Amino acid sequence: MSGAVAEGTRVLLVEDEPNMARTLARILERKGYDVVTATHGQEALAALGESPCAVVVTDLNMPVMDGMALLRRLQPDPPASPGERRLLSPPTIVLTGHGSTQAAVEAMKLGAWDYLVKPCNPDELLMTIEQVLRVSDLERENRRLRAMIERAQGFGEIIGQSASMRSIYQAIDALAQNATTVLVTGESGTGKELVARSIHGRSARADRPFVALNCGAVSDTLLDSQLFGHRRGAFTGAVADHLGVFQAAHGGTLFLDEIADIPAALQVKFLRAIQEREVTPLGTTRPVKVDVRLIAATNRDLGAEVQAGTFRSDLYYRLNVVHLPLPPLRERRDDVALLARHYVERYARQFNVAPKAIHPAALALLARYDWPGNIRELQNVIERCFALAPSGDITPASLAPLVTAPPALRDDGLDFGSAVPSLASTERQLIAAALRQARGNKNQAARLLGIDRQRLYRKLEKYGLE
Repeated sequence: MSGAVAEGTRVLLVEDEPNMARTLARILERKGYDVVTATHGQEALAALGESPCAVVVTDLNMPVMDGMALLRRLQPDPPASPGERRLLSPPTIVLTGHGSTQAAVEAMKLGAWDYLVKPCNPDELLMTIEQVLRVSDLERENRRLRAMIERAQGFGEIIGQSASMRSIYQAIDALAQNATTVLVTGESGTGKELVARSIHGRSARADRPFVALNCGAVSDTLLDSQLFGHRRGAFTGAVADHLGVFQAAHGGTLFLDEIADIPAALQVKFLRAIQEREVTPLGTTRPVKVDVRLIAATNRDLGAEVQAGTFRSDLYYRLNVVHLPLPPLRERRDDVALLARHYVERYARQFNVAPKAIHPAALALLARYDWPGNIRELQNVIERCFALAPSGDITPASLAPLVTAPPALRDDGLDFGSAVPSLASTERQLIAAALRQARGNKNQAARLLGIDRQRLYRKLEKYGLE
């Protein structure tokens, strides 16, 4: 460590012998240290209370409070083993006389960083202090980096540093401290379940179950059983008792996606379940108490659904205690590059290949695209880049079939001119276009449409597109 680095660094020197104290202080001051002196342990503690010091150099044999007692006050918890060096706050170097090896060993057990035999060599003292400060700097940097990693990992797969995402992180932190019902809204692919999992993972319920159910992926006849459970023999095919998701999530968090798809016939029963925190399984009349934190999500406007009469207003207000809207990716373009690199690293591991470099022009192209499928679409684009070409960088040419043109559905007969078709006709054409774009892959077609696979299957059956 050079004098420039040491300049202004405060050292507390605890020494009761005046000549020794003056000599050591001059050595340290010539090196650029700011030296504070004390004649015993109590003075040292008072000095530390007034102003922090980077390192303490203390004698062991002193009146009033000796060096051992000072060490105990500075480090109440001794190291786990006698040979372990543990930095104190501040780290401490002890000075001991000849023949006091036992005292030096005891000091190390109490957490002293090192010891020097008096009269100590000035160069040895300076070198030891420099080592202590260097290790302290490394420890601080490691703590800073660990804190950054913990902050990033604390939100799981949620990636983003835009202003809108920082607001989401603040909301997650606040909501994790209580059990309030939350309504998460946003377009398909914006990460609603990831937000729910993050709230759960940062809450006091983190070690309890997180249970997720997509209400739109279950038929109306089975949704009652999935939500509230059933007893054996409650209906044809009920050959055993079944816990619904409310009971399965007892003590933890229940995440219900596509909440707008709960049929009107079940909404009253569902409202009672979340009001009373009890459920009545099919085939029984005895309610069962449940303790769940409810997080609901939808990509639809529940307020409009209430106005249309398809969703109960009392249920809407019960769910909408705290509303957390998620921004679409086109409104957080600054996060596109960060997300793209995240998925590049993920699929490099998955495909067991070297991570791809993303050409600057390709990054610009990704940032300009509107991402109608949001983060899920971006993830799929990066995955396809690896699947189609495991080696090679991501360039505008490799992205051209995926993100340069307007959304593919626009090229499939949807320019109607003055004739406006029915909603069903339009939906059928959209689904057919998605199937053509996905070359018949139903999972991919569902992603393009922003709906789940089960809902796509129902639409295929409805419109005879199987």
